[in-house]
Amino acid sequence: MKLALVTSTGGHLLEMMNLREGWEDHDRFFVTFPLQDAKTLLEGERVIWAHYPTNRSLKNLVKNFWLAWRVLRRERPDVVVSTGAGVAVPFIWVGKSLGIRTVYLECITRIHTISTAGKMILPVVDKFFGQWEELAELKAKIDYEGRNV
Repeated sequence: MKLALVTSTGGHLLEMMNLREGWEDHDRFFVTFPLQDAKTLLEGERVIWAHYPTNRSLKNLVKNFWLAWRVLRRERPDVVVSTGAGVAVPFIWVGKSLGIRTVYLECITRIHTISTAGKMILPVVDKFFGQWEELAELKAKIDYEGRNV
């Protein structure tokens, strides 16, 4: 199985690294930002650098949609897995439009509300996991399987 592991840097990347047991034995590539934490943590991994910053940058959102279109059509992963945040939106939407299975893990800090990225992803994603039971109670589409940390 081939995985596209899509994540912002910082805590989102650390959450993805905490899922290592689930992805380390699969063919994979990462999509993240070219910041020092990612360069260090992902040394030796196949990484595609996304356009940064994504916070309130319509220009980079559009660039990342085009990046997602090119990368996902070329790589044809079986699943797009994301731990957020902004870079997740184009990759989940484009992945879904190409018939690729999509999975999103909401950030551990989201207990009672869904993140902006989560709200944009929820309508199309195949599996949406919250890390708190309280979050899963908000919407029927949010699953709770425990915490990632």
